[in-house]
Amino acid sequence: MSQSASPWYKRIYDWVENRVQLADFVRESAEHPVPAKTASWWYVFGSASFVLLMLQIVTGILLAMVYVPSAGEAWNSLQVLNHQLPLGWFLRAMHGWGSNFMVAVVLIHMAQVFLFGAYKFPRELTWLLGVFLLLMTLGMAFSGQVLRFDQDAYWGLGIGASITGRVPFLGGQLVHLLLGGPIIAGATLSRFFALHVFVLPATMLAFAGLHVWLVLKLGINEWPTPGRLVKRETYIKEYNELSHKHGLPFVPGAVWKDAMFAAAIVFAVAFCAAIFGPYGPTGTPDPTIIQTVPKPDFFFLWIYSALAFLPPDLETPLIFIVPVIGIGILLALPFVAGLGEKSWYRRPVGVLTVTVLAVGLATLTNLGTYTPWSPHMDAWSADTIPVRYLRDSTPLERQGALVFQVKQCRNCHELGGTGGQRGPALDKVATRLTEDQIIRQVIQGGGNMPAYGAALSPAEVTALVAFLDTMHPPNQKPATDASRSIAETDKPASGQPVESIKR
Repeated sequence: MSQSASPWYKRIYDWVENRVQLADFVRESAEHPVPAKTASWWYVFGSASFVLLMLQIVTGILLAMVYVPSAGEAWNSLQVLNHQLPLGWFLRAMHGWGSNFMVAVVLIHMAQVFLFGAYKFPRELTWLLGVFLLLMTLGMAFSGQVLRFDQDAYWGLGIGASITGRVPFLGGQLVHLLLGGPIIAGATLSRFFALHVFVLPATMLAFAGLHVWLVLKLGINEWPTPGRLVKRETYIKEYNELSHKHGLPFVPGAVWKDAMFAAAIVFAVAFCAAIFGPYGPTGTPDPTIIQTVPKPDFFFLWIYSALAFLPPDLETPLIFIVPVIGIGILLALPFVAGLGEKSWYRRPVGVLTVTVLAVGLATLTNLGTYTPWSPHMDAWSADTIPVRYLRDSTPLERQGALVFQVKQCRNCHELGGTGGQRGPALDKVATRLTEDQIIRQVIQGGGNMPAYGAALSPAEVTALVAFLDTMHPPNQKPATDASRSIAETDKPASGQPVESIKR
């Protein structure tokens, strides 16, 4: 058949192919041989990660057509998406849940690569690119949360800026670079929009493309058979023999499992989006509202939990030293342990490491979902101090109970079974701390309790401590010290009625 007699679509294809010349590359990629055992469900996480990246890019482009990266309009534009545009809420939900799934799948993929020894020779650069892709995935997740620009995003960014400010020598400059100035303002949102929409996606696409290219050129890691050691002198020859003589083409031999799993993941994202809806936005960002507890999205809950449990003097090491060491270990891994055994059966230290990290992250993340240590910010508005705590009290102690209510101490401390759990319950505090120790704790703080010396007058501190000093069971004496000075002679007659004090 002559070229003029061929169908129109064939002529268009030939015209494009003669200029682009992609057919040979696509055919070679589809037919490249892989070891037979790699056609396994264990090898589907890499392709699923790439599909989720493309899903995020597509949904992100659609959202960017409506979203306004302005401090005054960002929150309103999300309200338009949620309530005015048809299926705008579903688009936002797909993007938000896709972010959660992508972080989870990338982490699982990295754990699988580690356990299967796929970071070893000659795939060192493939592993390094994967580490950077993981870090950029987390960066995309954080910057996406900032773009919601609600209360959680505003104060979460404030915490991030505070952490950045602790960097030695460069902290101030880094905060200015991050925020576009000394405060969170319109320039801040513009910078995060550029980072989230342009810089990170473009870099991730380039790194992911190179990552896939290396997988095609170096081959998919073979099944980690116990006893098959990686040696520089013989590995490439052994791999070629394993894949070419005893392998199968990627298409259709292995691709169908990748396609099925990726489709299942996208369906799961759509299901969660339809059932649970989008994330926020919550209240409009208001820097005057300081009684707030910003909570990160799912993928950062473990950090939220860890920082809440740690005493303040260990926060900086956790924030700066541990991540640097962890990233350094990941980058050095293929050069330090790039040879030898691949099978997890014969690498008990590696299996134990992954198990401990997985259990630790899962535990901290689970704790972050209900945060038992967090203040209950509505605790002051309804409950009353039980009458039994005020019976036979002095005027000074009653005044202390009023301070206790007005200063909303029960946001963080339980009393009579109600209140927050950030700090310990106060029902028996006088049996644990002496009067001097209570005064010191109130004024100077300690642990995860802030110092209230500047927020309370000396008279309020005296009254509050007098009230707390009565917090002990009737049959148990309070802790004593030489400074006990509250008069015991002011006690009213037994049975005098006392009204409960409203919060």
